[in-house]
Amino acid sequence: MGEGSGAHAGLVKLTPNISDIRQIARAAARGGADGVSAINTINSITGIDLDTFVPRPDVNGFSTHGGYCGPAVKPIALNLVHQIAADEDCRLPVSGVGGVAGWRDAAEFILLGCGTVQVCTAAMHYGFRIVEDMLDGLANWMREKGFENIEDFRGRTIARVVEWKDLDLNYKTVARIDETKCIGCELCYTACWDGAHQCIHLDRVEAAGVFHGGAPGIAMTPIPKLDSGLRPKETPLARVPRVDESECVGCNLCALVCPVEDCITMERA
Repeated sequence: MGEGSGAHAGLVKLTPNISDIRQIARAAARGGADGVSAINTINSITGIDLDTFVPRPDVNGFSTHGGYCGPAVKPIALNLVHQIAADEDCRLPVSGVGGVAGWRDAAEFILLGCGTVQVCTAAMHYGFRIVEDMLDGLANWMREKGFENIEDFRGRTIARVVEWKDLDLNYKTVARIDETKCIGCELCYTACWDGAHQCIHLDRVEAAGVFHGGAPGIAMTPIPKLDSGLRPKETPLARVPRVDESECVGCNLCALVCPVEDCITMERA
């Protein structure tokens, strides 16, 4: 559109409630759209009143689906944005939206090809000042990386997303626990035993009444003895988990549940 023509650019906001978002992105391109915005909210039912049996919100005894948004939808939005940006048949500018709550989120959308990023839920929670914080954070990160403008890094991650069949299936990472940072909460231990590969154990110290991980036939969470009488803030070695790297498959669950930053890292075996 010509500068100063008075015309406005038209962005088509795409729904995620579809089997293939590329199809509607292509349709928008054929229809003459100037760009697309992705994603819109996700169909959802937020909950049900267990006394009245009516879904929330209750509108005279009935309800309907709503649009789910916020930080939880960001992984879905990133995936769909990538599908659009990587599609050879849809060469439209993409405005990313869905779970953007900080500058890191904005950077991720731009790395996947977005030229602009939108914020809604976070502004509702924290006010429009959050945008200033996002601008400052993004600018600082760009200086650290040596980027002078958005185009220096926009779309850099697109080619890094491939099909499962194209991944190196012999590439292995394992979880490693920093003993100096561990607080002995044992969340990683519980998660690994109850939801993963049972390769995290509490067997660093031999003590009466302490269960030793790795016993054959165990398929439920062992309950370790809690130590007492130690100096404040000192994590007893008996409560610092050990990873059996020969059994670890690098699922990353332990690192996700750990409340201490960089206490559990995934490293190449």
